[in-house]
Amino acid sequence: MVDVTANSYTAEQRALLALWSVPGLGPRTLERLRSFARGGLASLAACPVRDWLAEAPLPPPVRRRLAEVSALEPLATQLLERCARAEMGLAFQGEPAYPARLAETDDAPPLLFYRGQVGPPRRRAALVGSRHPDQGFLPFARTFARQVAEGGVGVVSGAAAGVDRACHWGAMDAGGETWAFLGSALDELDPAQARLLPHFLARGGVFFSELPPGVRASTTTFPRRNRLISGASDAVVVLRAGVGSGSLYTAEAGRAQGRAVLALPGDVLNEGAAGCNALLRDGHARACLSVEDVWRAVGMHPLRYVPPAEGSSWEELSVEARGAYQVLNRVPKSFDEVLAGSQLSPAALTSALVELELSGFVIQHPGRLFERV
Repeated sequence: MVDVTANSYTAEQRALLALWSVPGLGPRTLERLRSFARGGLASLAACPVRDWLAEAPLPPPVRRRLAEVSALEPLATQLLERCARAEMGLAFQGEPAYPARLAETDDAPPLLFYRGQVGPPRRRAALVGSRHPDQGFLPFARTFARQVAEGGVGVVSGAAAGVDRACHWGAMDAGGETWAFLGSALDELDPAQARLLPHFLARGGVFFSELPPGVRASTTTFPRRNRLISGASDAVVVLRAGVGSGSLYTAEAGRAQGRAVLALPGDVLNEGAAGCNALLRDGHARACLSVEDVWRAVGMHPLRYVPPAEGSSWEELSVEARGAYQVLNRVPKSFDEVLAGSQLSPAALTSALVELELSGFVIQHPGRLFERV
């Protein structure tokens, strides 16, 4: 059970939560508010909203909505109570449960709501596609996702009917990690998502949403969530898409975020593959011809990957392992380079690197080169 009681969070986090629940108030407006409030967002929660609303740098629609709120602290308490009832966790940027790759992107939400157990870092691929692909494609998508997951790569998608859902099932078939970013709050699931959730919870998957409790899916929330699917991933793979498929928005978001974008080619006479073929024709994606192409796109080498031990978590790592991990990044470093930056003895560093590798946090390449997963 995730602890979401009010005293689990700082005053700054509670103020952020309350403000994030105001429709129309996004990451950039929050940053302007932080600059405006010299004592941080917590200083805004320490007094009535009317005392600072007139001078705050807010768009008129947000200002009107905040005018209906007397104070931020009661709003935060109410939201935390709703999260507790729905068994939702909160992940703020910088915390282990918040996807690190997503935090690097522009317009990343300051917090996410989630259900499930967020595992250790790993390479992840967004596998997306049409809700209504051509007949016979869904078994292929499920098998393809299973093979991706068997290489140690996490599968990210949107839990939508069709290709997305098939890919989640494929990852679970392999006992792999799978994340779903939703276009609604986690207490407003549609019936199919509600049926899928128990399987995620039982098999190590996670449901994420940037939307606070009570927000239903709409034509505006789905395009927004696509940037989260791509942002939390190292590559975006469009498996099947017609010209109007929402998965093309995920590919577009991935390109803007600097992610590798791949597309599975289809028959030129198949309208259901026209979106994928257009991505390839226009140079907006490279061809995905096999699962090995996905592994290469995320920088994964299955033969060198050690699956994390059961129950591996950041909190269980030794101080030495955490210190060594901070020196590493996505560019392989030699043992001597890590040694120079870690302030550990050679023996202690060797032990720390073994711990990181066995916990699934690090990959060792030939020549004693080490890289974050």
